[in-house]
Amino acid sequence: MKLEQLRDQTGERRVVRRRIIAASVIIGLLFVALIGQLIYLQVGQHEQLSARSQDNRMRIAPLTPTRGIIYDRNGEVLAENRSAFRLSVIPEQVNNMPQLLSALDTLIGISPQERVAFARARTQARHFQQIPLKSQLTEQQVARLAVNRHRFPGVEVQAYLSRYYPYGTAAAHVVGYVGRITRTELRERDQRRYRGTSLIGKTGIEREYENQLRGDMGIEHIETNALGRSIRVLERTPPKPGQDLHLTLDIALQQVAEAALGDHRGAIVAMDPRDGAVLALASQPGFDPNTLARGIDREAFEQLSANPQQPLFNRALRGRYPPGSIVKPFLALAGAASGHLDPNANIYCNGTYRLPDVERVWRDWKPEGHGRIDLIQSVAQSCDIYYYDLAHRMGIDAMHEWMSEMGFGQSTGLDLPGERIGVMPSREWKRDTLGESWFRGETINTGIGQGFTLATPVQLATSTAMLANRGRPVRPHLLANASASALTPTTDRLVLEDEQLWQVAIDSMIEVVHGRQGTAKQIANANYQIAGKTGTAQVIEIGQDEEYDEEALAERFHDHALFTAFAPAETPRIAVAVVVENGGSGSETAAPMAADVIQSWLNQLDRNGDLALQ
Repeated sequence: MKLEQLRDQTGERRVVRRRIIAASVIIGLLFVALIGQLIYLQVGQHEQLSARSQDNRMRIAPLTPTRGIIYDRNGEVLAENRSAFRLSVIPEQVNNMPQLLSALDTLIGISPQERVAFARARTQARHFQQIPLKSQLTEQQVARLAVNRHRFPGVEVQAYLSRYYPYGTAAAHVVGYVGRITRTELRERDQRRYRGTSLIGKTGIEREYENQLRGDMGIEHIETNALGRSIRVLERTPPKPGQDLHLTLDIALQQVAEAALGDHRGAIVAMDPRDGAVLALASQPGFDPNTLARGIDREAFEQLSANPQQPLFNRALRGRYPPGSIVKPFLALAGAASGHLDPNANIYCNGTYRLPDVERVWRDWKPEGHGRIDLIQSVAQSCDIYYYDLAHRMGIDAMHEWMSEMGFGQSTGLDLPGERIGVMPSREWKRDTLGESWFRGETINTGIGQGFTLATPVQLATSTAMLANRGRPVRPHLLANASASALTPTTDRLVLEDEQLWQVAIDSMIEVVHGRQGTAKQIANANYQIAGKTGTAQVIEIGQDEEYDEEALAERFHDHALFTAFAPAETPRIAVAVVVENGGSGSETAAPMAADVIQSWLNQLDRNGDLALQ
């Protein structure tokens, strides 16, 4: 019995000894691992952990820069920053949030959209931070909150700068507006520059020159406690304000152009042909950028976007229209310069035109025709037959080459975002675009600016300025102090073997306004000469055996009215292009609008002593 007990005790000792050894090994390994981890944290991760420790006591807060101011050419403010007030709430100081929101709704009105935005912001912020509830408080609302301040613990009224456009709808498509930055926009830009703000230029100059207007963000190094509460500001780098911009636009002339358009849909572009400075760029109907800058809900914005009148659409820059008879002075010049036309010869217009072996008949706008007519009178009276014949003789290849040289189908390079390029058709263009061959009849239609031909009002004004300059192109621009490289035209001067042909083309346009049979003779001014051209572009095709009956057609199918001009003809100081959607006759609708703009500008120059009118 004693031997068995002795054996059991010996075995137990061995088991205990093995367990102690195993435990010691495990403890030793754990100790080595602990020492290794301490070395890794103290040495390998020292810099990173030190930075994290610093972040626990210091926070970097962005300081939003003041956005640059936009002026017109005379120093009139087109976009500025005005003091505004917002209502914010600190959740930790509010005992009953639903009751607070209800009381505020009764006092100043809180919309459902504002409630939703506030609730969303609460989930993303700490309970001691200020959360915006309502922006753009009126003076009455601020006064009511001040009187009832004791009733609303945790509610703060904060002052901030809000973008404001003093002229409202005037020049809205030029100046543009600011709005909340989207995730897509943020990904496309340096996100560090947009910390602490949610606004970005959406359209117009506000978008084109966002980098200059934006400025540079400042920062504050703020000491915080363990909970993230601010204790004090350790260091402050002030923000750098955005750059102020001066435009070539004249807001007074802009208002004249918009008033001339009235309730019509359309566009008017006016520029100085000497250097391409844009004086007015009107697109009607317009919109109030202040409404968008203050922020509107999704439903209201969708209604604005879906408006059939398209108030957000910049017709001057993005509207593409058949130029109609506007092309005739350019085509006459091209035909004479290329040897396809004798400027001194004439043809007989009987009101109809036929191609050999083609049954179709092309008709003139004047059923009885114009009789014997030369280049000057073909432009002055806008004879279609003259240009049907010229187009047939030139062919589409020569027409495309020469008209492209004069800006048709080309980008103007205007410093506004979203410019669309017109169409100067060619065989290659039709094959690439439609996958079809070119037909002779399409060449005839191109001869009077119809068919596939499209142009924007900005492009028409730019080409008109080139003609006024006798072949010297200009690049239209809105920034007054733009660099020389930004103003360099994309093409060189168009040189003709016979430079006198420029004067012939100009004389033909003078005859449009000042000639006895000119289509725009009603706008002639005794104080100066205007060189112009009327245009009436079909919206729908009229069969050769049908007549255009405006009264029988819906308004959206009425012809577009166009007019281009420059003045004074001998020393041009303004070039204008007018397009009126479904406006009917260019001579009756568009020409008087251009005359208002031209007269207003030349009278202004005369008053300032920059132009001596006879």
